[in-house]
Amino acid sequence: MSAAQSDTAIPSTVLEDIVRQAFRFSAADISTDLKAKAQLCLVDFLSCALEAADLPWSQQAASVAAPYGTGTIIGEAKLTTPDDAAFANAVRGHGLVREDMHTGSIAHMGVVIWPTLLALSETHAISGPEFLRAAIIGYEVGGRLGRKVMTPEVARLFRPTGLVGPYAAAAAGAIALGLGEEETIAALALAGNCSAGLNEWPHNGADEMYFHPGYGAQNAIRAIRLAQAGARGSTSIIEGPAGMMAAYARLPLDGPVTLFPQGDAEILSVFNKQVPACNFAQSPCQAAVAALEKAGVGSDQIKAITIDTYDAALNYPGCAHMGPYRTPLQAKMSIAFGVSAALARGEIAEANYARLEDPEILRLVGAVNFVIDQNLNDAFPQKQGTRVTLTLKDGQTVAHAMDNIAYADKALIHARFESAAKLRLGTEKSGAILHSIDQIAGLTDSAVIVGNCRR
Repeated sequence: MSAAQSDTAIPSTVLEDIVRQAFRFSAADISTDLKAKAQLCLVDFLSCALEAADLPWSQQAASVAAPYGTGTIIGEAKLTTPDDAAFANAVRGHGLVREDMHTGSIAHMGVVIWPTLLALSETHAISGPEFLRAAIIGYEVGGRLGRKVMTPEVARLFRPTGLVGPYAAAAAGAIALGLGEEETIAALALAGNCSAGLNEWPHNGADEMYFHPGYGAQNAIRAIRLAQAGARGSTSIIEGPAGMMAAYARLPLDGPVTLFPQGDAEILSVFNKQVPACNFAQSPCQAAVAALEKAGVGSDQIKAITIDTYDAALNYPGCAHMGPYRTPLQAKMSIAFGVSAALARGEIAEANYARLEDPEILRLVGAVNFVIDQNLNDAFPQKQGTRVTLTLKDGQTVAHAMDNIAYADKALIHARFESAAKLRLGTEKSGAILHSIDQIAGLTDSAVIVGNCRR
């Protein structure tokens, strides 16, 4: 190429750079830590999907799935199309509001990535190492883009999972299927046109939230197929004049999007929830129970509750809601309800969020006061701390502070999975699923994982 030709060469777009970086990450680059984290996130996703199988939104998603095909709906005997299986499984994975969380993007990557990969594994032989590689890349793409586009104002209006989830799922699916560079770029560009999910649902207590990851996974698969058929999307979908940054953040991109910088990986910053509620309610609920245990009294002795928190928590839709609570989802989003229910019941449990008219819980909600702590503001998003102070009727105060959320560990995640899987699938399939995931590096066909999730 001459100097003149070189000077007029068209520069790469952000999306093209992202895909080329993704292609450079190989199965050989998967460290022990990356492998272990991906395995844990997969087990956690399946646990949530199995536990949520009989919830209304899970059954609704399964009921509209086509009654034919080879796609497995987790925990059901019904087979359907891969697209409908991805939709139904994503809804199930999100059904408890206990899915994995990527704080930097305020998004739940696992509930779009795993359903997409599981559905595609039943249409195309994907080896275990490639399955893991694709998932890790999906988390990376979604996480890095999410950090760029998610501002407080964007998160107030648009659901982060619905916005960045299609990119994450399309990246994972395209890599897993072995698409070429141009096809993968097209798949992500087309998926970017499916970014969606409005945050009106917390104000109404409506159900849209549960379906956001379903749309993301289903549309990612459709975008991948269109790319394979020759369709092309806008390669400037990220930074263009009407691209993702302009449309949502209303800001220019503040620098390049770098995948795996200095070996860092977004999936390692994902945490797995202990509490079946909003990310921002996790540490306050945990601190409230600890404070109650310190006090050694019943909730009836509590006069006032002070929750020290940070701006991002109170600004996220639904988190500062003080009632009335029309649905369990509104309760799961509300920090005040989660803390009050934990205090009234003495524990953090799924059943807490069904007690929407419990007079003791509502009394405690009325006693809640929020205080913004600048130190907690400064620590977010790397840490999500809190301090819960209980003022008792006798005038005493008892407090418990946490500098970060207490995460679910491997033992808890596996115990939850085994409990749900044995109940719905039986002991043999429960053990077979865990064995396949444990031995995933040696699998020639990862379809065995979702195949054993069939009831």
